[in-house]
Amino acid sequence: MTQDTIALIGPPAAGKSRVGKRVAKLLDLPYVDTDAVVVAGHGPIAQIFAEHGEPHFRALEREAVAEALRHPGVVSLGGGAVLDRDTQADLGAARVVLLTVRPEAIAKRIAGGKRPLITDLESWKRLVASRSELYASLADYTADTSSRPIETIADEIARWVQSTPARDDRAQTEGPA
Repeated sequence: MTQDTIALIGPPAAGKSRVGKRVAKLLDLPYVDTDAVVVAGHGPIAQIFAEHGEPHFRALEREAVAEALRHPGVVSLGGGAVLDRDTQADLGAARVVLLTVRPEAIAKRIAGGKRPLITDLESWKRLVASRSELYASLADYTADTSSRPIETIADEIARWVQSTPARDDRAQTEGPA
């Protein structure tokens, strides 16, 4: 992992992929979507869940996340990737951006049923409630994607990255915690 690794975390349908692509372009960094890596290598996520179960998917996801975080760039993690303790530890060397979204903004985003753990708005709310504290504990910066343009959010994140020392640099200048 390097000081140039920016990780986007957050609940399903928060906009991590869309925002991540734009942030990477603004910062002139490579972009990796770990869900897309899993899909490219193993097929649709819903199919992996159906045929092999969630633990198998999480193992594939962990492999994709670990590899992506080893390199400079902007990395969008799947909503549940942060549940893995090794991923949590790996995020310690990255700048972590939490994307949040309010329930009233999510209905259109989750329509279509591509997410195996989300069947409706209520299941999304339960999932987010169970992970919110963990997301917040890992985040260095938070942005809500409920109603503002993606371009505006990406611009704000890019400015934050450019104005904030990387974790490695902060550790050297801040001293002991």
